[in-house]
Amino acid sequence: MKQIIVVSLAVGLVTGLIGYNAAASGAADEGHAPALSELPAGYRDWPLITVAHEEGKLNDIRAILGNDIAIKAFREGATTYPDGTIIGRLAWDYHPLEESKAAFGAAQSFVAGVPKNGVQFMIKDAKKYASTGGWGYVEFDDGKPSATAMPEACFACHSVVKDRDFVFSRYAP
Repeated sequence: MKQIIVVSLAVGLVTGLIGYNAAASGAADEGHAPALSELPAGYRDWPLITVAHEEGKLNDIRAILGNDIAIKAFREGATTYPDGTIIGRLAWDYHPLEESKAAFGAAQSFVAGVPKNGVQFMIKDAKKYASTGGWGYVEFDDGKPSATAMPEACFACHSVVKDRDFVFSRYAP
């Protein structure tokens, strides 16, 4: 009986460590998306999907990044995305580049300023997030999940592009 308990504890510990390492790396492990409680490791080195300029109340510039699973799907022209897809959104205020303004006599080139609205991610896991179209939504502020983020609000807006698996972005080759 004692051996069974020891073996069970060892198996549980190893399984937990493997799961933790997959979540911490941002890598999907056999189709399971990483936990929403951790910022995906290395996300700033992910390939660029597209850039965007958001007007209106948000008025920012954005870089949309993706993990390897996302990039493969975007490059193949996917209209649905596989489990393990992670799409990241970084946003900044923007302002005119003074040197460009001096050279051309008017604001012409704009550059990133202060980061804003945290770092946002969409994580595809059709079973875990079935109630929100298969996507989990999270915002990180200073490396921690935002206390004010509202995943339901994210899903409500993304419902407009249900025919594209709730993804606004289009791949910019």
